[in-house]
Amino acid sequence: MREAHLKLSSVIRDIHGVSGRDMLTAIIAGQRDPKVLAQLARGRMRVKIRELEEALDCSFFTSQHAFILAMMLANIDHLTAQVSELSAKIEVLCEPYARQIAQLDAIPGFGIITAQDIIAETGTDMTVFSTAGHLCSWSRQAPQVSQSAGKRKGRNATGTGNPYIGAALGEAAIGAGRTQTFLGAKYRRLVRHMSKKKAQGAIMRTQLALCHILMSDPDAACEDLGTDYYERKANIRRRARDHIRGLERLGYKVTIDPQPGPGNLRTADQQSQLTRPSPARADDAPRRRQLPRVQPRPYFRTRLKYTRR
Repeated sequence: MREAHLKLSSVIRDIHGVSGRDMLTAIIAGQRDPKVLAQLARGRMRVKIRELEEALDCSFFTSQHAFILAMMLANIDHLTAQVSELSAKIEVLCEPYARQIAQLDAIPGFGIITAQDIIAETGTDMTVFSTAGHLCSWSRQAPQVSQSAGKRKGRNATGTGNPYIGAALGEAAIGAGRTQTFLGAKYRRLVRHMSKKKAQGAIMRTQLALCHILMSDPDAACEDLGTDYYERKANIRRRARDHIRGLERLGYKVTIDPQPGPGNLRTADQQSQLTRPSPARADDAPRRRQLPRVQPRPYFRTRLKYTRR
């Protein structure tokens, strides 16, 4: 299509949609008028009529281009039919694992296809892996690797793991990083001080550990901790101090007025009430015997001299 000066993909995001497919079919049938082809647009695409007329200039489109385009569309239809047939067959084979698929589908970033891929590679019998860490190590989703002088050491030094699990978890981790969930908040928290690939690797390991936990217990269910999980766990005083310092670096002078309530900062009076003096020691209380402090012996380094005879 680029050779024939058809710039349809520059205007339409998916040329295999309903509108794009109608335009391509009309071009193959012999229609060359850009205005007529642009009127085949549907829905929200009709606001791009002028852009479509410029993109559908068929001045250089020949019959040879139409023949090749017809072959390409036929091949796409054939592959699409095969994908649909395989998907239907996979759904039939996965009927005995409907409960496990429903459990894994609740993980942020997961879907039906991702759950099917994980079950196909790991199975549902998690007694093979004693812990979630063993499953992550077997699939090479353990990011902590010992490294010295550029050489990887340990059992995780060699091997790339299961490529199908890695591909499925990679897509799921990217999707989870864009959600307003605990995993999404964790990804955005990790990206602040590491690369995106390492952060995605950490999310992949967390998702695989969740798979082990869910498939180990038939009654287990995945519940999201929320995006404010780290804020709820963090120390309130430390958070307030960090916010104050951040504002002071911007040139502001901050004065805090704590409000009474559970979990809030205490005022000076409240703090003085909580701070109690230590009880005085009675005169007749037995005291520990003070032993003389022994000075450590100095360490001398001797240097041997060799003389030549």
